[in-house]
Formats: sequence, C-alpha cells, structure tokens
Amino acid sequence: MINRRTFGTALGLGAGGAVAAPLVGPAGPAQASAGTEQRAATAAAPAAGPGPRGRTGRTAFPPLKKVRAGLLEIGYAEAGPAHGPPVICLHGWPYDIHSFVDVAPLLAAEGYRVIVPYLRGHGTTRFVSSRTFRNGQQSALALDIIALMDALGLEKAVLAGFDWGARTADVIAALWSERCKALVSVGGYLVIDLEANLQPLAPATEHAWWYQYYFSTERGRIAMEDKAKRHDLTRLVWDTVSPTWDFGDATFERTAAAFENPDYAAIVIHNYRWRLSLAEGERRYEPHEKRLAARPVITAPTVTLDAEHDPFTVPGGGGAYRDRFVGPYDHRVLKGVGHNVPQEAPEAFARAVIDADRLR
Repeated sequence: MINRRTFGTALGLGAGGAVAAPLVGPAGPAQASAGTEQRAATAAAPAAGPGPRGRTGRTAFPPLKKVRAGLLEIGYAEAGPAHGPPVICLHGWPYDIHSFVDVAPLLAAEGYRVIVPYLRGHGTTRFVSSRTFRNGQQSALALDIIALMDALGLEKAVLAGFDWGARTADVIAALWSERCKALVSVGGYLVIDLEANLQPLAPATEHAWWYQYYFSTERGRIAMEDKAKRHDLTRLVWDTVSPTWDFGDATFERTAAAFENPDYAAIVIHNYRWRLSLAEGERRYEPHEKRLAARPVITAPTVTLDAEHDPFTVPGGGGAYRDRFVGPYDHRVLKGVGHNVPQEAPEAFARAVIDADRLR
C-alpha cells in the first residue's frame, strides 16, 4: 500500500512544492536536455482551479527534458529520484502529459522515477526527419517507447496508461514482455485487431466513437488542421467522455497547447483511419501487427481499471478481456470517474501503479 505519510504530504504540495523542484538528470547513456520550448512554458500557467471533489490540481511539471530516441526526439517530464524504480506514464487522446501532473508527485514520494513522455505528434516531441511517414498505428507508438527506454538506459519499467497510452503499454507488455515489469491499463486489453474492427458495435458504443468516423472524412481532416475547430472538437470530447469531471478552462488550455505540434493532425488522422483499415500502415511494422492480430496474452503483473462514467468502458466488469491477462492480476472499478482516469482520480491511479508493482 501507499505510505500514508508521504502520500498525504504529496497531496498537500502546491505548484511551487516538490513537484516543481529541479531534477537530477536521467541515468543511462542518453544525455537529455533540460529546457523547455515556448509552448511547454504554458504548463506554468495560473492555477487550474478546483478539480473533482473540490481538490485543486497542480499546474506544472518541472522543466521538460528531451532525448533522441529512434525516429523521434521525445519531450518528457520527469519526477522522483534518478535511480528509483522507473514508471512510464502514457497519455491518451485528446490529452497530454498533464493527465499525470498529480500522479507523478504521488509516485515520486514513494521513491519511483516517473517518466511522462509526449507521444509522437504531441507537445515537444518531434520527428528527427521530415521524410519519416507520420504514422499513428499501434506498434509504431509502442516502438517509440521502447526506443525511449533504450535511450534512457532502462531495461524494464512499470508501464501505466489510458486510451492511446494504455494501448501502447498493452502492446509492449504483449510483444516485449521483458521490458514490462508491471502494467496498469485503463480499459483493459486495448490491442487493436484490424479484422475485428471491421464489424459494427452496439449503437450506443458507435455513437461514442463519433469523432473516429468524422476523422475518416476530409471534413474531419480539415477540422483537425484548423486550430479553432481542433480546439473546439477536442474540448467537446473532454466534456462528453468525462461528464462528472469539474475541470476549468485553464486545465484544458494547458493541455490544448500540446495539440499545436506540427505533426498532430497527421498522426491523429492516420491513427483513427488505420484502425478502420482506411489507411495503410508501414511494412516495417507488419510482423508486429500480425502477432498482435492473434491477441497475445500479457504475463506481466497487471491492474486493470474501468471507469464508471467512461463511455468506452466495456460492460461485464472486466470479464470481456480477463483471459488476456495470465499473470498476477487485479481489476478495479472506479465509481464517479470518466475517461481521463489519472487526472480525474490521481490517487486511485497512483495506488494502482504501486499495487501492480507489488503483485506476485
């Protein structure tokens, strides 16, 4: 269990507390730069205002770092001791690293080295080459995180995420099990099966996926490339998939700055079109996708989280995907919580990470 004293202390910190303290550079062979770009500076915006249950959230990470990793220069936040056991927290869409702005100090207070990267197409993460195809398929994102771990000299880590981030963590745990010490996956087993994705879902579920179908059209692509329309579309998604989350405008705007990455629209559009077999993937990823189509099991100790008010939560209390997790396992339902679990319920998410790491 979480150490009650340090857990409570971490919760009491303001934006100027330990979460904003200078950090020691990462271990391993990489030389990551500490510094921020202009957009990253928006993370130091005024207080985000009351969050769920009246608690005021933190507003900033320490200065962001960068490291060359595979096809990318990845921007990331880091908290906790440099030689602590690593936890990599992975955000979803349409979100960014600030989904973990309250989770990170809770884990850091427990001695973890917390690494929160911007996924490709988000925030300060950039492609090294302008010639690289802007690919959003699942195995490409997973290999980005493997490359990040290699760059930081991390043999394995606890992987924790939601939405795109949960899928990325699931893929790594399924295909590169030696790199995953433990797993926290919001929504369960999210590995995409392209053939299965060709079949219709229940009407209410299809309704929740409205933007996926919108992105399949040129109107949707143009909307994502238009700053104002992109802003309003992503805000609408926040409002509808987290109906009980009382976030303020400043909280959304802090994250929306990450959507101004020059590759954002291309990555998002390709991701959703690829899922529906409306866009091709790359040949380099075909072997991985063929393995994923077989729905490989995950052996790592795992905690899965289902959110009560998340429209994408699969009915059945986790039973629909239980057989995909064959190692030590726990499943939890979070009452009163929507899609953005780590930001809506940071204490529960942090506890799941620590408990997953201790599952035997």
